[in-house]
Amino acid sequence: MRFILLLSLPLYVLDQLTKWLVLGSVHPEEHPLTVIPDIFYLVNVTNTGAAFGSFKNNNLFFIVLSCVALLVVVALLVRRRSPDALRDLSLSLLLAGIMGNLTDRFLHGHVIDFLLFDLHIPFAHPWPAFNVADSCICIAVVCFIIHSFKKPKEQAA
Repeated sequence: MRFILLLSLPLYVLDQLTKWLVLGSVHPEEHPLTVIPDIFYLVNVTNTGAAFGSFKNNNLFFIVLSCVALLVVVALLVRRRSPDALRDLSLSLLLAGIMGNLTDRFLHGHVIDFLLFDLHIPFAHPWPAFNVADSCICIAVVCFIIHSFKKPKEQAA
């Protein structure tokens, strides 16, 4: 439960605050705001699909999927079990990401993406725009992968 209060909620607030700032200062029709020339820009892009704009115009499907995922993640975080910090970290990051993008889908009918990097390499020229919630979800997946390779303490001994 402490991970929800100390990690998920602050990251959710950061996600919504940054999106609110972008909506107020970056217009979709205008040129991107340059943060680091030729590398990092702020944009205002709408996404009605999933990662990399796949499955466009399926907002209702992603609302239902996100609601189910939200319930599962919360249930896993609040149930009593042996402590596992990496698992809880992963779930908390996932929760923040789900809540951030789900809020967008309810409020705007799409997800607001605004971070745009141009890595000047194939398939990342530029990298598709993303947001704080997307970052939380990606980091959660990496943490889950790392966690899956960890051996339980009983087996390691």
